[in-house]
Amino acid sequence: MQDDNLPVSAYFGDMKSLFSLVLVFTAMQLHAQQLPPVFGANTKAHTPQLTRTYLTPQRIVWESGAAHAQHLLAQRNGQADLSNRNMCTLEKTGSGILLDFGREIHGGLQLITGIYKGNKPVKVRIRFGESVSEAMSDIGGEKNATNDHAMRDMIVEVPWLGSLEVGNTGFRFVRIDLVEENASLPLKEVNAIFVYRDLPYKGSFHCSDTLLNKIWLTGAYTVHLNMQDYLWDGIKRDRLVWVGDLHPEVSTISAVFGEQDVVTKSLDLARDITPLPQYMNGIGAYSMWWVLLHRDWYLHTGNIRYLREQSTYLKGLLELLISKIGPDNREKLDGGSMRFLDWPSSGNEPAIHAGLHAMMVMTLNAGAELSKVLGDAATARQCTEAVARLRQHVPDPNRSKQAAALLALSGLAPAEKMNREVIEVDSMRRYSTFFGYYMLQAKAKAGDYPGALRDIRRYWGGMLDLGATTFWEDFNMDWIPNAARIDEPVPADMKDVHGDYGAHCYIGLRHSLCHGWASGPTAWLTEHVLGIKVTAPGCKVIHVTPHLGDLAFAEGTFPTPYGIVSVKHTKLPDGKVRSTVKGPKEVKIIVAK
Repeated sequence: MQDDNLPVSAYFGDMKSLFSLVLVFTAMQLHAQQLPPVFGANTKAHTPQLTRTYLTPQRIVWESGAAHAQHLLAQRNGQADLSNRNMCTLEKTGSGILLDFGREIHGGLQLITGIYKGNKPVKVRIRFGESVSEAMSDIGGEKNATNDHAMRDMIVEVPWLGSLEVGNTGFRFVRIDLVEENASLPLKEVNAIFVYRDLPYKGSFHCSDTLLNKIWLTGAYTVHLNMQDYLWDGIKRDRLVWVGDLHPEVSTISAVFGEQDVVTKSLDLARDITPLPQYMNGIGAYSMWWVLLHRDWYLHTGNIRYLREQSTYLKGLLELLISKIGPDNREKLDGGSMRFLDWPSSGNEPAIHAGLHAMMVMTLNAGAELSKVLGDAATARQCTEAVARLRQHVPDPNRSKQAAALLALSGLAPAEKMNREVIEVDSMRRYSTFFGYYMLQAKAKAGDYPGALRDIRRYWGGMLDLGATTFWEDFNMDWIPNAARIDEPVPADMKDVHGDYGAHCYIGLRHSLCHGWASGPTAWLTEHVLGIKVTAPGCKVIHVTPHLGDLAFAEGTFPTPYGIVSVKHTKLPDGKVRSTVKGPKEVKIIVAK
């Protein structure tokens, strides 16, 4: 991409005609057009479909030595000027201000300065934070703030009477401190630069419980923020394509946005950087999630051309997985593979085996389906025979809700038994934001819709109660007692829910508070409360079976390749549900009686 700070002549030579310059800039601004030939064939690295907009701070959380800070809350024009009116001034070295932009966003910061003595740049320290605690922290220490994946704590120089844009991370709060010696700094504006894909929310959910409505939308927004150059897992940390983490994210995308190229782009990246017999992200389960993702994506999109592009790799991967079944009919994923389900289940080796064994059943069943679609009868048969062998061994979940959920979903164990004896035990202890989705799916398979709705309200609702505007990398119900909200300074006698907790790779403030793998309730509420389930490739057939539980009504929309399906369910006085369903003529909709 071109460097916008260089003169046009650096790219186009000495152009003296104003008309020529106009033509050049017009060509550069045409959306989705090929760059002028002078750029050459190899200069266009990538063109993500991202939008930038500027956001004004919503409130001042803290300030020290900042005069007239309230001026930063006014919407302005983004332009430095000579008037020097209505400025916030950091009056001396060490003065600072903490701003709240109202909700988590992805992007950076714009600072616009006024006139001050010296006519030279001034140094400031900028700290981004997903919580007030993080924005007020120093790198390292007991709270473990980091600059991993994205720079969120830095010292920069701002220009005299000018503008600076800095930062590329996930945040809601920004602290700005004057670190220049013997200086003061007038700030006309401090705006967040919101970088996102400008996509319509084609899917929707609305019911008689406002908390569930908020949870559905928060999950959708969490994934939306992570739809950047690729489909990331986190916008502050884990700005990477983790294939297992994609599964709940793609389920949410299907329910909210419909077909999006960021999905296929991310799946193809994982394939292309992982030659067989390697495992994606170094995790055997994540290569299995890749197969399950393709099964689900084909079911939603019906894109056979794209599926055929995967045929060679898919066949090789399925053969590799089949080779990892031992003579005792147990999974034996090895070869450098990290044996992993999710972080909270780490260390429980019997549970990990049970979960991986169940995933092998699920994956090879999906592989058989896809191989039949691709006309590969031999591979389909190999998958079916391998599943028959795997079903001869039924592992014990060892009290793991993660393993119990997968055993239920794979059909290796009765869903009712796994729900009653494992998932329901100790309420929501040992839940997790990633595998919570599969626990909810297992509860649905067991017919425990009231229990699933209860868990969604208490677990995901618990994050909202603490000030979350996006869902987190992990959450533990034991963190709630005496915890301060993330959008306020932490009192001395309360717990810092962001900085005091966490484990494994997310200790303290390294913990991501916007993690796409936590969006499961959004997809679940669409599938099970609205009752929308795709049963034929390309959404050609959709079954609608609502489960309202204690809700008086639920309504919403669902995107298909042919248009929007709309449903509305109302509970009648006798307890029966009246459903109204509309959809494109290309989609056969079967409503449960």
